[in-house]
Amino acid sequence: MNYLDEILIKDESQINMMSPLTWAYVGDSVYELYIRVYLANTTNLNPHKMHVESIKYVKAGAQAKAVKELIETDFLTEDEKEIVRRGRNTQNHHLPKNASLEDYAYSTGFEALIGYLFLNKKEERVKEIIKKVVG
Repeated sequence: MNYLDEILIKDESQINMMSPLTWAYVGDSVYELYIRVYLANTTNLNPHKMHVESIKYVKAGAQAKAVKELIETDFLTEDEKEIVRRGRNTQNHHLPKNASLEDYAYSTGFEALIGYLFLNKKEERVKEIIKKVVG
């Protein structure tokens, strides 16, 4: 049994019943971790400069642009598009500081997708999506 099997104990039907904001909460962390590891492995930047560089990927506008491109190029399955839609349309009651409401909604949809896939132990698909985004 690997570490993910020990911490990811809910089945898909239970995960489907979670709020899309819960998926986004997890997806935010998962995506940021992947970006940090990507920068650590592909640059020689110091931690502060890596942080500055990571913001280019994790800010709402960048995530919104990425998920829109994934949708427009039909990279996502219909089920994945539905997860993004659910995340995008969820009432958050949080006003974004540095993004438009539209970008913030789409970035929440993107994070919901990453979180949903991660919680369902679909790490290979998470990697495929992030690899496409980082390009």
